[in-house]
Amino acid sequence: MPKKVAELSALDIKRSSHSGQLRRNEWMAVGGVSGLLLQITPSSSKSWLLRTTIGGKRRAIGLGGYPDVSLAAAREAAREAKHQISAGVDPIEARKAARAALTAAQRRGLTFKKAVDKYLEVKLNEFRNAKHRKQWRSTLDNYAVPAIGNQLVSEIEVLDVQRVLEPIWSTKTETASRLRGRIENVLAWAAVAGHRTGDNPARWKGNLDAILPKPANVAKVERWPALSLSDAPQWWRDLRERDGMAARALQFQALTAARSGAVRLAVWDEIDLGEKLWIIQPGREASKIPAKASPHRVPLTNELIALLEAVPRQKDQPFVFWAPRGGPLSDMSISAAMKRIHQAAVKAGRSGYLDTTTRKPAVPHGLRSTFRDWAAENGFDRDMAEIALAHTVGSAVERAYRRTDMLERRRAMMAAWATFLHGDVDHNVVHFTGAG
Repeated sequence: MPKKVAELSALDIKRSSHSGQLRRNEWMAVGGVSGLLLQITPSSSKSWLLRTTIGGKRRAIGLGGYPDVSLAAAREAAREAKHQISAGVDPIEARKAARAALTAAQRRGLTFKKAVDKYLEVKLNEFRNAKHRKQWRSTLDNYAVPAIGNQLVSEIEVLDVQRVLEPIWSTKTETASRLRGRIENVLAWAAVAGHRTGDNPARWKGNLDAILPKPANVAKVERWPALSLSDAPQWWRDLRERDGMAARALQFQALTAARSGAVRLAVWDEIDLGEKLWIIQPGREASKIPAKASPHRVPLTNELIALLEAVPRQKDQPFVFWAPRGGPLSDMSISAAMKRIHQAAVKAGRSGYLDTTTRKPAVPHGLRSTFRDWAAENGFDRDMAEIALAHTVGSAVERAYRRTDMLERRRAMMAAWATFLHGDVDHNVVHFTGAG
């Protein structure tokens, strides 16, 4: 009968070392499980071995290194290996098979970060708007990839998506809502490509809507400080007295009720002076017109035509309102022009141009609110005013059946708006001095 080996303690294992007599590995039985040995190299590194018989052959099974694998864990692993052998399983071959299966799974698996790259390789080409392409990538890179980028898409669940969205759901609701949709698209692509199965954990309806509040209930509507209707004519007179490209761009923005970005990036190819039209293509940067929408037509009144004809043109300069150093005007330049009008009014002893609610100085984007208030006060059709602002009007079904953008009616409305701004001043003459 084999001699029973005394069981060594954890302290015995810690204190053990190589004898130094020969430059080769040494082994010591630790007891507790027959055949369990501590292997010590000449450099005194230690690891666990189980010497046993498998199918009539003596084999040595590695059980890991010390101290990563403790004495107790080594004894437990040795007992499990012996149990497998008793059941007719070769632990060495089983381990090889498991390792091979893991390697194959990892090769088949796709992380979310790599899925984003592969998805965008195909989809970004569909976006005509360079800014839209950049936003798609940046929102995923800034918010989703740090949290779930290294997870396999096959393992991403609802709670993982919730973990990405919750930190910004209440503070950056619009960004979070877009991010959710983009995660949903990436995971949908991964499913079609065979990298995951089951429901899409980023789906909103019947899924995330059960654990996150509706965006409309948490989003903060941003109100831009606007001119009061009573101040608008005097503000217009002050604006007309100012020279420079930024002042003319602000004048153009006020008369069209367009967004600042759309005005700054307007190019001559969009202007048809003969037809008196400014046609903004869908998806155009800063226009906020969806890529799948129809072109937005802006009627140009006689005054706007005169203003455009007075704007000096530069060779090889596509932008209508250009900066002295080339390219379009910056957003700050138009904002600064409006700020100077307010400051000049205050300096002259007047109250300036303040929003009636916030008491903050009016800004260019607030001109759209002023126009909308004027249209409502003067009985203009609601849809017509909303179309003038390039807002989406009605349901998808209503939009499908609408065949007109009320262009000529809007032309008359914008002429009436210009008359209101001018008050009793003759508004058919446009003065332009300088390009600064």
